[in-house]
Amino acid sequence: MAETTPDPRRWWALGLIALAQFMVIMDTSIIGVALPAMQQDLGFSPGDLSWVFNAYVIALAGLLLLGGRLSDLFGARKMFTAGWVVTLGGSVVAAVAGTAWVELLGRVLQGAGAALIAPSALTLLMMLFGARPRELTKALALYGAAAPAGGTAGVFLGGVITEWLSWPWIFWLYVPISLIAILVTAKLMPSAPARRGSVDIAGAIAATAGLGLTVFGVVRAPEAGWDSAGTWGALVGGVALLAVFVLIQRRREVPLVRLGIFRTPNLGGANLAQFLLGAAWIPMWYFLNLYLQQVLGYGAFASGAALLPMTVLIVVLMVAVAPRLIGRFGPKKMVVGGLWALAAGLVWLSFVSPTGNFVVDVLPASLVAALGQALAFIPSLGTAISSAKPEEGGLASGIVNTSYQIGSALGLAAMTAVGVSFGARRIGDPVALTGGYSAAFLGAAGIAVAGGFLAMATLRAPKPEPGEVGGGEPAVLR
Repeated sequence: MAETTPDPRRWWALGLIALAQFMVIMDTSIIGVALPAMQQDLGFSPGDLSWVFNAYVIALAGLLLLGGRLSDLFGARKMFTAGWVVTLGGSVVAAVAGTAWVELLGRVLQGAGAALIAPSALTLLMMLFGARPRELTKALALYGAAAPAGGTAGVFLGGVITEWLSWPWIFWLYVPISLIAILVTAKLMPSAPARRGSVDIAGAIAATAGLGLTVFGVVRAPEAGWDSAGTWGALVGGVALLAVFVLIQRRREVPLVRLGIFRTPNLGGANLAQFLLGAAWIPMWYFLNLYLQQVLGYGAFASGAALLPMTVLIVVLMVAVAPRLIGRFGPKKMVVGGLWALAAGLVWLSFVSPTGNFVVDVLPASLVAALGQALAFIPSLGTAISSAKPEEGGLASGIVNTSYQIGSALGLAAMTAVGVSFGARRIGDPVALTGGYSAAFLGAAGIAVAGGFLAMATLRAPKPEPGEVGGGEPAVLR
């Protein structure tokens, strides 16, 4: 990439981009503590209550590819703004909801807004920092660190708001933040001219429906059963729609996803690493929180505090350490080593006991897992985005976001099924619960181990451009 005059507002713009990532991830965790109150007020059945979470995740995962394409066609700044507008509307709907179906509609709109924000945010980041490799990895580190910070902050804020105000204020919180983001985006973010092209409506419908139906089937399976007709109907239907999507892309002159992009060196391997990283990390975070609350007896606030050391370590490593290590060892070794360090932490966590304690059973193992996440996330993310052509930055961002979100949803659903089969369903029985959580940790460790081997096989060690490596500075990720 040619060197250009730096935008003096770029670090302020990065703050807004990191805030977007923070809010997108926080929206998956902030509702956890509020779910019992929402169930009572809105009349959710116990089986349907999980859809307050799932509706957001499925909408986000299903629409990310479309969001990336729209970002390329109409400009990342416009789609970033549009995403905040949709998020604002969805938050208001969710806050004023008086029935379960209205609440789910609000959550779907919030997920759709996030699907516009996430890929356009990464595209804007590349526009601001892509020409300066030394700054790019630092920017990606700050962006990546916003995710665990958002997840942990959601636990705290959800508990504080639910206890001292009421659950609708969880959604009202997004209103002023969305308004501020909408107002300052035009002043901070670079603009790009709209490109010629059309939106592949048929492909967008097939991709969204296929991804959504597949995630729906896997997420619903632990409750409905893997052998139920509904589960298999959703999975078969989802796979069939994804096959239709591929056929449409092959025949379209201007497809939603140019299939040839997956032949770009390192792009497929980096996306596979992001998929498996999400599939291993999110189940660990989820079941560790359950172990703290349901076995060790921690409350919501204490459980959130117990997750803070992981969050702090990830932020420090991503911002201050990972960029230098990438420059010294290269992204491939970082991804492989990070996934295997995550696996080691998960295996360690599998030794938790019903009478354990935080300092001995949780803290050291969780920090090892956090080390692995911090080392693998930035190089795999940066490689996935920078491998694509600049004009396909939005598409590459949509693909990598989709990979991580789909991996997270499928990994959590699969490990939930594993945990339930080993006793995680028996609430009030610490021994059975611990056995289920331990099995889930081991299953997630297996995913991380496989991810390390696959990254070793599919990622190529990049050749840095002359003069870009030295003095501990990061190499170009491409």
